[in-house]
Parts: sequence; structure tokens; C-alpha cells
Amino acid sequence: MGYIWDQLKLLLLKLMEWLYTLTSVVLPDSLAWGLAIILMTILVRILMHPLTQKQMVSMQRMQKIQPMIKVLQDKYGDDKETLNREMMALYKENKVNPASGCLPLIIQLPIFILLYSVLYGLTRGDFSHLEFWKNIDFNNITFLGINLGGSVLTTIANAIKLQDASGALIPADQLGIVMILFSVFANITTSFPMLFASFAVVCSWLPNLLLLILIGYLTWYQSHISSAGNSQMAMMTWFMPLFLTFICFSIPGGVLLYWGVSSLMGIIHQVRVMRKTKDEMSQKPVLLKDKPKKS
Repeated sequence: MGYIWDQLKLLLLKLMEWLYTLTSVVLPDSLAWGLAIILMTILVRILMHPLTQKQMVSMQRMQKIQPMIKVLQDKYGDDKETLNREMMALYKENKVNPASGCLPLIIQLPIFILLYSVLYGLTRGDFSHLEFWKNIDFNNITFLGINLGGSVLTTIANAIKLQDASGALIPADQLGIVMILFSVFANITTSFPMLFASFAVVCSWLPNLLLLILIGYLTWYQSHISSAGNSQMAMMTWFMPLFLTFICFSIPGGVLLYWGVSSLMGIIHQVRVMRKTKDEMSQKPVLLKDKPKKS
């Protein structure tokens, strides 16, 4: 399994190398690397389009039949076997696959982890033995101010010059959000002035933080339009964006860029699907005139 994973890393590196070579013909390095990641994101979205299309249409139909599901739950709430059978029949009749919403995420997750592993490895020089990558330092590559190799935590730590007891800078893999927050607020009189010491210092960490906030908003918005009218999903609509934002503090900017572009494309795709299925969604499902009584 480790061999396969290493080969996938090399394959992703080759793809990034090819896309960078393509974009660097007309763009400087600072823009070429970011555009290479954006083009890679677009390629992934195109490959996943058929599956994503089915998932989004299925989600729309799932919202439409929610009242019918509620009727079945009221009628067969005490008979789980019959309820499951009737639910499966309802899904089949309306061409709904309850598991379809998870499939794109299951496919994207390995790609996300693979990209994280590659970019994190580039910041540590893990691929310096490869001819193309031996002189590329991802720790200093930016795209529109976003540090592609650095995370929100590492860029803030560098801005406040966070050091250990010996005076050495703390390695990125040992940084944590609690450590950063504690260090900033424990030395608030010196940390905040260092964060805003100059325009260059602010630009070294703020773009990564703004990108992370934007991703949190895009995640919330996509969840919001996906669960419109579903009160049961209201809490998850707020919880998931906050949770994902929290865990992404240590993720490299290049991975955040991939995620942000992918989320934006997902929202555009979903809005298009919602417009195309507007007429179908406007047709109310036929419910029983009288609410069934529990048997």
C-alpha cells in the first residue's frame, strides 16, 4: 500500500510539474504555481462531473420527498422493518440514492490528503532528490499573497517569530493552534505589534487567514443551499463550516487554494442544478389527505 501511495505522489508531482511548465511560459513563478493548482482543481472537477451531477440532482429530489418521508415515519414509526421497506420503495420510485451525497466526498478525500502530503513534503524538501524539484522551495512561493507551502499557523508563527526555549524557530509539524494562541495572548504587548509591524509582515500571514475564512463561508453557503427547508440539517449547516475551519489552520495554502476553488465550482454547479430542477421541485408531492395513525 505504501508503494502505491508513493507512486500516486509521484504522479501528482508530474501533473503539477506539467501544469507549472505550461503556465510559466506566460506567467511569473508567483502566479504560475497558483494557476497550476487551480487548473489541477478544474481537471478533478471535470473528471468528477458525472458523479457530482447525479449527487446534486438526487439531493434536490431528496428535499422534495421530505414530507412523504415524514408521513411514512408517522405511520410506521413503530415498525422499523416496514418503514425501511417503504422508504426504499419511495427512494426507488423517485430515483433517489441516499448514499449519493457521500460518494463525491469519498472520492475527493484521498485527492485532498494526497495533495496535502505532497505540498507538506515539498516544504520539508522530501522530493529534493528529483531533478525538477531539487531547487524549488515551496516555503517561499506565494500566489496573490497566499503562501502555498505555509499554513495559517506557520505564517503567523513566523510573523511573531515564535521560538522554543533555545531560541530556535519551532518546526511547522510541532505547531498547534493552542500553542499559537497562547503565545500571542501571553505576550500580547509584543506579539500584536509584531503581527502588524509593517505592510510586508501583514501580507505574510493575512492572505492565508482570509482564504481560510472564505473557505469557511463557502462551506457554510453550500450547506445552506443544500439543506434549505430541512430543519434537521440546520445545526450541521453551522457546525461543519466551523469544525472544518478549525482543523484547516495547519493545512498548507496550496491545499486551501485547491479546496476553495473546488468549493466555489461546487456552488456554481449546484446553483445551475437547482435552476434546472426548479420546475420539478415546484411540483408538490402527493400526500395522504388524512394523516395516518400509528398501528
